[in-house]
Amino acid sequence: MKNYISSYCKIKNGTVIVNNNEVFRSEANDLKSVVKEIYRSIKPGYAKFFKMDDISKLGFIAAELMLKDTNLKNRYNDSEIGIVLSNSSSTIVTDSEFQDTIQDNNNYFPSPAIFVYTLPNIMIGEISIRHKFQGENAFFLNEKFDSIFISNYVNSLINNGKIKACLTGWVEYSENGYEALIYLVEQDGNTEHTEENINIIYNK
Repeated sequence: MKNYISSYCKIKNGTVIVNNNEVFRSEANDLKSVVKEIYRSIKPGYAKFFKMDDISKLGFIAAELMLKDTNLKNRYNDSEIGIVLSNSSSTIVTDSEFQDTIQDNNNYFPSPAIFVYTLPNIMIGEISIRHKFQGENAFFLNEKFDSIFISNYVNSLINNGKIKACLTGWVEYSENGYEALIYLVEQDGNTEHTEENINIIYNK
């Protein structure tokens, strides 16, 4: 059974691409500034955004932009929409920030607000809460973006009837930089969900 990529959002180096169209460009170099600028540009009206760590903000913004014109909730029940994401660094930046709060015995101030984001699947939780998705979800750690793994895994979920649509892709943030590719897989469309087509989008 064939599945299809129906929409995507890619964020890298301050540039936002949605379905082959550049929709935003920032001159800022750091992720914190970039996601704040994008948020102010699209105005999603979601105050909880400002409590998230930076990698969750990146995934949240990419999902928000990708879903904007899909009418996804009008076509599927909440339990029919899943999320499968991956990266290579987990939440290393947030982990380091939390480590700073407990490193010095004389200045010991562990922060629950930071600690809650030291698991990468919290990003999925934030997207799910925002859009009320209740389908299968998973977060995987891979050394690099693995289009073979992600295509096989997501296609299996849909073909076995676990879900009917899936937000999937790669959201990475470390001291080396950041990038996000979140795309939507459904049973109808024009671009088949294959390793080759995923890589074409990822490498654009």
